[in-house]
Amino acid sequence: TVEDPVEYAIDGVGQTQINPKVGMTFATGLRAILRQDPDVVMVGEIRDVETAEIAIQASLTGHLVLSTVHTNSAVGAITRLRDMGAEPFLLSSTIAAVLAQRLVRRLCPTCKEPYAPDEAEQRLLGVGPDATIYRPKGCGRCGHTGYEGRVGVYEMMVVDEHARKLIHENAGEQEISAHVFRRADTLAEAGYRHVIAGVTSIEEVLRVVRQDDDDAVV
Repeated sequence: TVEDPVEYAIDGVGQTQINPKVGMTFATGLRAILRQDPDVVMVGEIRDVETAEIAIQASLTGHLVLSTVHTNSAVGAITRLRDMGAEPFLLSSTIAAVLAQRLVRRLCPTCKEPYAPDEAEQRLLGVGPDATIYRPKGCGRCGHTGYEGRVGVYEMMVVDEHARKLIHENAGEQEISAHVFRRADTLAEAGYRHVIAGVTSIEEVLRVVRQDDDDAVV
Protein backbone atom coordinates (compact mmCIF):
# COMPACT_ATOMS: atom_id res chain seq x y z
CA THR A 1 0.00 0.00 0.00
CA VAL A 2 0.88 3.68 -0.32
CA GLU A 3 -0.90 5.63 2.42
CA ASP A 4 -1.13 9.10 3.97
CA PRO A 5 -0.99 8.31 6.82
CA VAL A 6 -0.70 4.61 7.64
CA GLU A 7 -3.56 4.41 10.13
CA TYR A 8 -3.55 0.69 10.91
CA ALA A 9 -0.79 -1.91 10.68
CA ILE A 10 -2.07 -4.93 8.75
CA ASP A 11 -0.33 -8.31 9.06
CA GLY A 12 0.98 -9.63 5.76
CA VAL A 13 0.69 -6.29 3.94
CA GLY A 14 3.65 -4.11 2.98
CA GLN A 15 2.62 -0.56 3.90
CA THR A 16 4.34 2.67 2.82
CA GLN A 17 3.85 6.11 4.42
CA ILE A 18 4.23 9.01 1.99
CA ASN A 19 6.54 11.88 2.94
CA PRO A 20 6.75 14.66 0.31
CA LYS A 21 9.59 16.35 2.24
CA VAL A 22 11.94 13.54 1.22
CA GLY A 23 10.39 12.98 -2.21
CA MET A 24 8.14 10.06 -1.23
CA THR A 25 4.85 10.94 -2.94
CA PHE A 26 1.99 8.66 -3.98
CA ALA A 27 3.53 8.50 -7.46
CA THR A 28 7.08 7.62 -6.33
CA GLY A 29 5.78 5.14 -3.78
CA LEU A 30 3.63 3.45 -6.40
CA ARG A 31 6.58 3.19 -8.79
CA ALA A 32 8.70 1.58 -6.08
CA ILE A 33 5.96 -0.92 -5.21
CA LEU A 34 5.47 -1.96 -8.83
CA ARG A 35 9.12 -3.05 -9.04
CA GLN A 36 8.18 -5.81 -6.57
CA ASP A 37 5.50 -7.14 -9.00
CA PRO A 38 2.67 -7.26 -6.41
CA ASP A 39 -0.67 -8.96 -7.09
CA VAL A 40 -2.70 -6.18 -5.43
CA VAL A 41 -1.79 -2.51 -4.92
CA MET A 42 -3.69 -0.10 -2.67
CA VAL A 43 -3.07 3.62 -3.23
CA GLY A 44 -4.59 5.76 -0.48
CA GLU A 45 -5.69 8.49 -2.88
CA ILE A 46 -5.22 9.53 -6.51
CA ARG A 47 -4.51 13.27 -6.33
CA ASP A 48 -2.74 14.07 -9.59
CA VAL A 49 -2.31 12.93 -13.17
CA GLU A 50 1.08 11.34 -12.48
CA THR A 51 -0.36 8.98 -9.87
CA ALA A 52 -3.40 8.31 -12.06
CA GLU A 53 -1.24 7.38 -15.06
CA ILE A 54 0.97 5.04 -13.02
CA ALA A 55 -2.11 3.36 -11.50
CA ILE A 56 -3.60 2.92 -14.99
CA GLN A 57 -0.38 1.42 -16.35
CA ALA A 58 -0.21 -0.93 -13.37
CA SER A 59 -3.73 -2.09 -14.11
CA LEU A 60 -2.93 -2.59 -17.80
CA THR A 61 -0.04 -4.90 -16.85
CA GLY A 62 -2.25 -7.20 -14.80
CA HIS A 63 -2.17 -5.72 -11.29
CA LEU A 64 -5.35 -5.19 -9.28
CA VAL A 65 -5.22 -1.54 -8.20
CA LEU A 66 -7.49 -0.15 -5.48
CA SER A 67 -7.63 3.56 -4.70
CA THR A 68 -9.86 6.50 -3.77
CA VAL A 69 -10.73 9.86 -5.26
CA HIS A 70 -12.82 12.64 -3.74
CA THR A 71 -15.95 13.21 -5.79
CA ASN A 72 -19.71 13.55 -5.38
CA SER A 73 -20.80 10.24 -6.91
CA ALA A 74 -19.47 6.99 -8.35
CA VAL A 75 -19.79 8.28 -11.92
CA GLY A 76 -18.16 11.54 -10.81
CA ALA A 77 -14.93 9.59 -10.29
CA ILE A 78 -14.66 9.23 -14.07
CA THR A 79 -15.03 12.99 -14.51
CA ARG A 80 -12.46 13.68 -11.78
CA LEU A 81 -9.89 11.38 -13.39
CA ARG A 82 -10.55 12.93 -16.80
CA ASP A 83 -10.09 16.40 -15.32
CA MET A 84 -6.74 15.30 -13.90
CA GLY A 85 -5.65 14.46 -17.44
CA ALA A 86 -6.26 10.71 -17.64
CA GLU A 87 -7.16 9.61 -21.17
CA PRO A 88 -10.74 8.29 -21.60
CA PHE A 89 -9.60 5.29 -23.67
CA LEU A 90 -7.26 4.22 -20.86
CA LEU A 91 -9.95 4.69 -18.20
CA SER A 92 -12.38 2.60 -20.24
CA SER A 93 -9.80 -0.18 -20.49
CA THR A 94 -8.89 -0.35 -16.81
CA ILE A 95 -11.71 0.65 -14.44
CA ALA A 96 -13.74 -2.36 -13.28
CA ALA A 97 -15.99 -0.72 -10.68
CA VAL A 98 -16.44 2.37 -8.55
CA LEU A 99 -18.02 2.37 -5.09
CA ALA A 100 -19.23 5.66 -3.59
CA GLN A 101 -20.10 5.88 0.10
CA ARG A 102 -21.55 8.24 2.66
CA LEU A 103 -22.41 7.97 6.35
CA VAL A 104 -25.83 9.03 7.61
CA ARG A 105 -26.77 9.37 11.25
CA ARG A 106 -28.84 6.53 12.66
CA LEU A 107 -32.06 7.49 14.46
CA CYS A 108 -32.07 6.91 18.22
CA PRO A 109 -34.07 3.69 18.80
CA THR A 110 -35.41 5.01 22.10
CA CYS A 111 -36.99 8.26 20.98
CA LYS A 112 -37.46 8.15 17.20
CA GLU A 113 -40.93 9.38 16.35
CA PRO A 114 -43.21 7.69 13.79
CA TYR A 115 -45.30 9.76 11.37
CA ALA A 116 -47.13 9.46 8.07
CA PRO A 117 -45.15 10.90 5.13
CA ASP A 118 -46.69 13.82 3.25
CA GLU A 119 -47.36 13.67 -0.49
CA ALA A 120 -43.92 14.97 -1.46
CA GLU A 121 -42.20 12.41 0.80
CA GLN A 122 -44.41 9.64 -0.58
CA ARG A 123 -43.35 10.49 -4.13
CA LEU A 124 -39.70 10.69 -3.14
CA LEU A 125 -39.72 7.36 -1.32
CA GLY A 126 -42.14 5.57 -3.63
CA VAL A 127 -44.50 4.65 -0.77
CA GLY A 128 -48.24 4.99 -0.21
CA PRO A 129 -50.20 7.09 2.31
CA ASP A 130 -50.36 4.18 4.77
CA ALA A 131 -46.58 4.04 5.16
CA THR A 132 -44.85 4.95 8.41
CA ILE A 133 -41.45 6.62 8.56
CA TYR A 134 -39.54 8.17 11.44
CA ARG A 135 -38.01 11.49 12.46
CA PRO A 136 -35.68 12.51 15.30
CA LYS A 137 -37.08 13.69 18.62
CA GLY A 138 -34.33 13.70 21.25
CA CYS A 139 -33.88 12.12 24.67
CA GLY A 140 -31.27 11.60 27.36
CA ARG A 141 -29.85 8.52 25.64
CA CYS A 142 -28.92 10.39 22.45
CA GLY A 143 -28.00 13.71 24.08
CA HIS A 144 -31.23 15.22 22.75
CA THR A 145 -29.98 15.04 19.16
CA GLY A 146 -32.41 12.36 18.00
CA TYR A 147 -29.56 10.32 16.52
CA GLU A 148 -27.21 7.62 17.79
CA GLY A 149 -24.44 6.14 15.65
CA ARG A 150 -24.18 6.04 11.89
CA VAL A 151 -24.93 3.73 9.00
CA GLY A 152 -23.39 3.63 5.53
CA VAL A 153 -25.14 4.27 2.23
CA TYR A 154 -23.45 3.12 -0.95
CA GLU A 155 -23.73 3.11 -4.71
CA MET A 156 -21.78 0.76 -6.95
CA MET A 157 -21.01 1.48 -10.58
CA VAL A 158 -20.03 -1.76 -12.32
CA VAL A 159 -18.32 -1.03 -15.62
CA ASP A 160 -19.76 -3.38 -18.25
CA GLU A 161 -19.05 -3.30 -21.99
CA HIS A 162 -21.58 -0.56 -22.73
CA ALA A 163 -20.27 1.57 -19.85
CA ARG A 164 -16.74 1.13 -21.22
CA LYS A 165 -17.97 2.35 -24.61
CA LEU A 166 -19.55 5.43 -23.00
CA ILE A 167 -16.38 6.23 -21.04
CA HIS A 168 -14.24 5.73 -24.15
CA GLU A 169 -16.50 8.13 -26.08
CA ASN A 170 -16.17 10.74 -23.31
CA ALA A 171 -19.90 10.61 -22.52
CA GLY A 172 -21.27 12.86 -19.79
CA GLU A 173 -22.13 11.82 -16.25
CA GLN A 174 -25.89 11.78 -16.87
CA GLU A 175 -25.60 9.39 -19.81
CA ILE A 176 -23.28 7.04 -17.93
CA SER A 177 -25.50 7.15 -14.81
CA ALA A 178 -28.62 6.40 -16.85
CA HIS A 179 -26.99 3.17 -17.98
CA VAL A 180 -25.16 1.92 -14.88
CA PHE A 181 -27.98 2.65 -12.42
CA ARG A 182 -30.79 1.01 -14.38
CA ARG A 183 -30.72 -1.92 -11.94
CA ALA A 184 -28.63 -0.55 -9.08
CA ASP A 185 -29.34 1.97 -6.32
CA THR A 186 -27.89 5.46 -6.38
CA LEU A 187 -26.70 6.98 -3.09
CA ALA A 188 -30.07 8.67 -2.64
CA GLU A 189 -32.03 5.49 -3.37
CA ALA A 190 -29.88 3.51 -0.94
CA GLY A 191 -30.57 6.19 1.67
CA TYR A 192 -34.32 6.08 1.02
CA ARG A 193 -34.29 2.34 1.73
CA HIS A 194 -32.91 3.13 5.19
CA VAL A 195 -35.65 5.75 5.67
CA ILE A 196 -38.37 3.24 4.78
CA ALA A 197 -36.77 0.71 7.15
CA GLY A 198 -36.87 3.25 10.01
CA VAL A 199 -33.09 3.44 10.32
CA THR A 200 -32.69 7.15 9.54
CA SER A 201 -34.75 10.21 8.63
CA ILE A 202 -35.48 11.59 5.19
CA GLU A 203 -33.97 14.95 6.22
CA GLU A 204 -30.70 13.25 7.13
CA VAL A 205 -30.47 11.42 3.80
CA LEU A 206 -31.17 14.60 1.83
CA ARG A 207 -28.59 16.50 3.89
CA VAL A 208 -25.86 13.95 3.31
CA VAL A 209 -26.37 13.02 -0.34
CA ARG A 210 -26.36 16.69 -1.34
CA GLN A 211 -22.92 17.31 0.14
CA ASP A 212 -20.19 18.23 -2.33
CA ASP A 213 -17.66 15.45 -1.84
CA ASP A 214 -17.48 11.86 -0.72
CA ASP A 215 -14.98 9.05 -1.12
CA ALA A 216 -15.26 6.99 -4.26
CA VAL A 217 -13.28 3.77 -4.24
CA VAL A 218 -11.97 2.88 -7.70
